[in-house]
Amino acid sequence: MTDIKGLCEPRFAAVRAALAALFGKDDVGASVAVYLDGEPVVDIWGGYADADRSVSWERDTLTGVNSTTKNMTALCALILADRGQLDLSAPVAAYWPEFAVAGKENVLVRHVLSHTAGLPDLSGLKAVEDLYDWQSVTAGLAAQAPEWEPGTAAGYHALTFGFLVGEIVRRITGRSLGEFFAEEVAKPLGADFHIGLCAEHDRRVAPLIPPPSLTEEYASSVPPGPDGTRREYTGAAVRVRDANSVAWRRAQIPAVNGFGNARSVALVQSVLANQGSAGGVRLLSPQGCEPAWQEVFRGEDRVLQSPISWTVGFGKFGSTFGWGGWGGSLVASDPDSRMTVAYVMNQMMDRDQQEDNRGLEIIMAAYSGLQ
Repeated sequence: MTDIKGLCEPRFAAVRAALAALFGKDDVGASVAVYLDGEPVVDIWGGYADADRSVSWERDTLTGVNSTTKNMTALCALILADRGQLDLSAPVAAYWPEFAVAGKENVLVRHVLSHTAGLPDLSGLKAVEDLYDWQSVTAGLAAQAPEWEPGTAAGYHALTFGFLVGEIVRRITGRSLGEFFAEEVAKPLGADFHIGLCAEHDRRVAPLIPPPSLTEEYASSVPPGPDGTRREYTGAAVRVRDANSVAWRRAQIPAVNGFGNARSVALVQSVLANQGSAGGVRLLSPQGCEPAWQEVFRGEDRVLQSPISWTVGFGKFGSTFGWGGWGGSLVASDPDSRMTVAYVMNQMMDRDQQEDNRGLEIIMAAYSGLQ
């Protein structure tokens, strides 16, 4: 029986039970947090930080959350929009003049945030190491032609999302996305989440563990469509060993290389579910939160090859919005209930091999605590 530590209010006992069940099944180490009205009602963790199960997962253990990072990057854009420094309906080129070439003159900021900009891939990406050169990647995106007329279709911008939003943030503020997030979001909230991880935190990192029967060569991929086909992609694939590397931690890849735990993920995102504030700290106005759940696109996503609803920066699922990461991490916020739920783990699952409902089970357990 895995020992689960931390805070869990009695009415959310089902969340603790759900995490315990996951440890009895698939999970090695994990953390779960639920925030209500910007305050923690569940903050629990347990298991091990390594595949050998020799190092305990502690309160301050961090791990890579992959695309769950996109939620943090989107929040940075919404904060700038709320401050009047960024117009979500303006052309990207208003902030990034070099972008206005090759048919991208009418790409709007909200197109970038809603995966409808037509730039789902980085052309010419041959090695993961290429992602570590911010200037080269953003210059390439500025020169690239869109795959479709911007705003008319959606296609998940798995890696490009962070470079596009991050460069807009950099042009406005003079700071990298990671620096802006650290200074304007993490520091005021006291949130232990990092986009670009300093060496001082390495000792706290729980490496990602490949899915059962797979090795660290296991690479991210787009799931097959309903007919079993995959969207063609010829660029470099990110492997588990890349995501576990020191170079990856130090880089700025704000679509995918955030490090945190469920507490920090839920704390940050609870700002949007709680009308702009959490723990007594206000980051944006109630009105400034609304684009997070206002639908921009609904339909078939050309990359994911499945129906989806995209808002300004998030996926929308019924009354909730948020997004998850490769391998299983997840955050979901419900502005009607003012609740945010996060699940962060080190044991990855391969959706091609088996269904991964771990995060969903945690979310459903959290909803039972509201009744």
